[in-house]
Amino acid sequence: MADITLLDGGMGQELIHRAGDRPTPLWSTQVMVDHPGMVADVHRDFAAAGATVSTTNTYAIHHDRLEGTEMENRFADLHAMALREVAAVNTRKAGAIGPLVQSYRADIAPAHDVAVPKYAEIAQILAPSLDLIICETVASVDHARAVFEGAKTAGKPVWVAFTVSDRDGSVLRSGEPLSDGVAAVARADAVLVNCSAPEVILQSLEVLKDAGVPYGAYANGFEQITEDFLGHKPTVNALNARRDFTPEVYADHAMSWADQGATIIGGCCEVSPAHIAEIANRLRAAGHRLI
Repeated sequence: MADITLLDGGMGQELIHRAGDRPTPLWSTQVMVDHPGMVADVHRDFAAAGATVSTTNTYAIHHDRLEGTEMENRFADLHAMALREVAAVNTRKAGAIGPLVQSYRADIAPAHDVAVPKYAEIAQILAPSLDLIICETVASVDHARAVFEGAKTAGKPVWVAFTVSDRDGSVLRSGEPLSDGVAAVARADAVLVNCSAPEVILQSLEVLKDAGVPYGAYANGFEQITEDFLGHKPTVNALNARRDFTPEVYADHAMSWADQGATIIGGCCEVSPAHIAEIANRLRAAGHRLI
């Protein structure tokens, strides 16, 4: 049996469910201002469920996402808020860096020489307080190169999590081969797939297992990434949660990933503490050790 790192679940969606507020393009960021302490509560609940890594609520804190909003000048302050919230739990801590501009849209990502210093700025803010950096929802080869180069400047281990087609787990959202993305971050400390349909993850793992580093996955619980969500400044109310996405069903997927050699497992959007608890229980029952 293996040692498994159990990540937490989907912070943004969990915050929406708890706050009851109408989603905005800055949904998870706004919650820290409007509901102080709620993020810490979510971190605690995921840790109590069995998560051994807590991921900071910093995915969407980018200058370009804050531009034109009332939080435009609060970039550093918002990162400090997120770091205070994650300090509430006694787990390993990962600093999340989401995509610049917008998730899934490799076609509108900034040029490499523009993107790298932006990613580096975030990594260097987060690194002193955390154990590792996790680059999330990486949708293209260029995105992989830029965020990895920026994240490495902070001097902490860097994990890279790719997002793949909901129909073909061997293909990035950009249409490029996942294998090309993995090759672009050959010095990463771990490679994963995130925010993708759980049904395609096994196909992705067949690619990741050849990287020569720990690998794994954390899927989402959306029906699909819709065209409405891929528009300008999207909100998550353009996406529908799957009705069949029970903790038991998701744990079935997670156990199949562990059987295929994944040693880092968790959840993305719509994965709750109940989902993580079910995975933790199933992994322990199968003889795996959570680390």
